[in-house]
Amino acid sequence: MNRRPLSGRLREALLNMAAAGGAVCILAVVCALMFNITLIMFKTGSMAPAIPAGSLAVVREIPAAEVTIGDVVTVDRPGKLPITHRVQTIGPADGAARTITMKGDANTESDPAPYVVQRVRLVLWSAPGLAYPLTAAANPVVLGATTVAVSALVTWVLWPRHAPRRRSGQHVAA
Repeated sequence: MNRRPLSGRLREALLNMAAAGGAVCILAVVCALMFNITLIMFKTGSMAPAIPAGSLAVVREIPAAEVTIGDVVTVDRPGKLPITHRVQTIGPADGAARTITMKGDANTESDPAPYVVQRVRLVLWSAPGLAYPLTAAANPVVLGATTVAVSALVTWVLWPRHAPRRRSGQHVAA
C-alpha cells in the first residue's frame, strides 16, 4: 500500500479548504452583483425578538412598488443612518415612489414620520449574533494575519520538493 506522508495529506486538506473558501467568496460576490444583495448589521434591538442586536441580515434592493405590509425593509435617510423596521402602511407618492410608515417590533410606537421612497432593501433572512464575528474579522490586524497565513499556506504548498533518494543497493524493476 502506497501511503502518502502525513504532511502531504495535511497540505492537500488545507489547500482544498482554502480553495473551497475562495470558491464560496467568489460565488457570494457574483450572487451579490447579479441579485443586488448586500449585508447589513443590526446595532440596536429595535427589531427584537425577530432580529436582535448583533444580527447580520441579507438584504436585496427592490422597487418600493413591490413592498407589502409586514415586510422588514431598510430605508435610507438623508444625513442619518439607514433604518430597518417593519412596514405598517403603504400609500401612493409621486411617480414610482411610495409613502410608507414603519415600526420596530420592539418599539411601542411607529417611527415619527413616514418615509417617501422609490427603492428599499428587503430583509431576506438574518442570523443572530453573526455581526460580531464579521466585525472582528474586518479588523486590520485580523485581515493582516489572514493574509500572512494564506501566503504561508500557498508558499508551503508550492515550495519545490526533492524526490526521495534511493538507498544504495536498491534496484528499479524494469
